[in-house]
Amino acid sequence: MALDSQRVQLNRALSKLGLASRVEATKAIRAGLVQVNGKSVRAPLTWVTLGLDRISLAGQSASVTRQHRYLALNKPKGPVVTRSDELGRETVHALLPVMDPRVEAVGRLDADSEGLLLFTSDSTLASRLLEPGRKVAKVYQLTVRGSPSPEALAKVQEGIDLPGDLGRTKPCQARLLRHSADKSVVELILTEGKNRQARRMLAAVGHRVLRLVRQSFGPVLLGDLPKGTYRNLTPEELATLHRAAGLKMDI
Repeated sequence: MALDSQRVQLNRALSKLGLASRVEATKAIRAGLVQVNGKSVRAPLTWVTLGLDRISLAGQSASVTRQHRYLALNKPKGPVVTRSDELGRETVHALLPVMDPRVEAVGRLDADSEGLLLFTSDSTLASRLLEPGRKVAKVYQLTVRGSPSPEALAKVQEGIDLPGDLGRTKPCQARLLRHSADKSVVELILTEGKNRQARRMLAAVGHRVLRLVRQSFGPVLLGDLPKGTYRNLTPEELATLHRAAGLKMDI
């Protein structure tokens, strides 16, 4: 799955090539660690052409024709979804081996959340999958305090006004899977990803979330993947993800 020749800014090019995140790339460029066609460049917004220009970071070059990586991880409760954490907390990358090209998470799950988390070195696919207009569905199972009434679930489905500047959530699917005397399991199917959205939606109708597990992201299912382990995505999953993102798959 090769990157097509395209004109992008240098900090984004380093990210697309899997050499660094956008933030890391900007710092490296300003520090004089990046060369384009053998010459040092210190302006992060310099335009380059992937597939034509030779780009290196601290002497490490990347071929635009190398294969991307696509992974599914069953995230346990605890690790944060970042490459490094200023508070010294464990990150999800500790659960993955060092890879070339390096992978980044597609979206986030908060530290207290569990379940399916996708990783890829293909930043174009990742960004397209996260665009609200693509309406890529994510399925969550939430264990909540109490038993939501049909009226409460109807409010969730219609949309909830979230606090701050998060705005109103889009219509979604919500159903009660099972309940006991003091807690219930609710399934939510969302096509957007506001900050802690699923938790805040249930809290808004009076039900605190005790546990959240993401069961699927688009066509990719969590299935029986053991907690804390990862697998490569199948060709069928990749093809469907690319279609959902409106991209052609170059094999």
